[in-house]
Amino acid sequence: MTIHVPQIEPKTIRWGIIGCGDVTEVKSGPAFQKAAHSELIAVMRRNGVLARDYAERHGVPRWYDQADDLIQDPDVDAIYIATPPVHHKPYALKVAAAGKPVYVEKPMALNGPECDDMIQACQTAGVPLFVAYYRRALPRFLKIKELLESGAIGEVRLVTTQYLRPALTGEKRDPQHNWRIDPKLSGGGLLLDVGSHTLDILDFLLGPVRSVQGQASSLGHLYPAEDTVTGLFTYESGVHGVASWCFAAATAEDRNEIIGSQGKLSFATFGDDPIELVSAGTKQLFEIENPLHIQQPLIQSIVNELNGGSTCPSTGITAARTSRVMDTLLTDFGSAH
Repeated sequence: MTIHVPQIEPKTIRWGIIGCGDVTEVKSGPAFQKAAHSELIAVMRRNGVLARDYAERHGVPRWYDQADDLIQDPDVDAIYIATPPVHHKPYALKVAAAGKPVYVEKPMALNGPECDDMIQACQTAGVPLFVAYYRRALPRFLKIKELLESGAIGEVRLVTTQYLRPALTGEKRDPQHNWRIDPKLSGGGLLLDVGSHTLDILDFLLGPVRSVQGQASSLGHLYPAEDTVTGLFTYESGVHGVASWCFAAATAEDRNEIIGSQGKLSFATFGDDPIELVSAGTKQLFEIENPLHIQQPLIQSIVNELNGGSTCPSTGITAARTSRVMDTLLTDFGSAH
C-alpha cells in the first residue's frame, strides 16, 4: 500500500519596506514581487508624498510615513530595512520586538557592537535576521565557490583585492547630499558602502577572517570619511589576504585574485565581467550575467527559509563578521579624527 503525503503549499510572505529610496527602485523592491511565494504589500518613507509615489509606481497597495505604523501592520509578515545605516539598529530592534523577521541593508549597522545588539534582540525575540549581502546568492559567485571546492586551483594560499575609482564630484562629495560619506550616518565612508561587498563575499568563499591589520586615511581631503584603505588578513583556514581600496584615484579598477597551489581565479566584485580561471597553463572564462533585480536570488532564499526550506546564506552572524573587520580597518582613522 502506498501512502501519499500531501505537500504543504508554501505561504506567501507579505513584505513591508522601511525606507524606499534608490536601492529599492531596481535592485530590491521589484524582487519582492518577482520572487516565488513573495509579495510586497507596504512601504514607508518619512516623506509621505514620496512614499505614495513609490507605492503607485510599483503597484504596492499600502504606504506609510511612520515606521511604527508599517511595523504594526498585522498583514505584514516580514520587513526589509533599507534606510541609511544609522537607522538599522533602532528599526531592527522594533521589528524584532514585533515578532517579525528582519531583512536589513548592508552594512548591517554603524559598527560591530550595534550588529551584536541586533543579533541578540532577534535571538531573544525568536525571529531570523538577514542582511543584504546579496552576492552570496548570485550565480557568478556560486560558480566561484564551486570551482574552489572542486579543487580547480588546488589549495588556496592567498587572496588579493584592489578597488580603485576616481574621487566623487559635485554634490556627491558633500555629506549633506550623500549620507554614504558622513560617518555619523553610515559608520564610515565608501569602505562600508562598497568595500563591505568584497569583504563579505570573500568571507563566503574563504571562510571567516581570524586576524586583520589595516590603516585608513583621507588623502584627498574631500569629505569627513576615509578615501584610502589597506588591509592584511589571515583567514581561519590560514589563507593570507591583501586588500587595497582607493576612492580618490585617477583610474577605475575592480579585481580580486584567489591564488592556489595549482592555479588562480580572477574576478570583479561589481559588474559581471567574465570569471577567469588559470590552471595547468590554460585559461578558461566563465561568463555569467547578473539578474536585473540583483537581490532577487537572496530574497528568494529568505522566502524559502521562512517557508521551512533551504537556508539563506547571509545572516546577522555572517554580516557582523564583515562589520568587525571594517571596524579594525578604520580604527586608526577614527582615533586620528
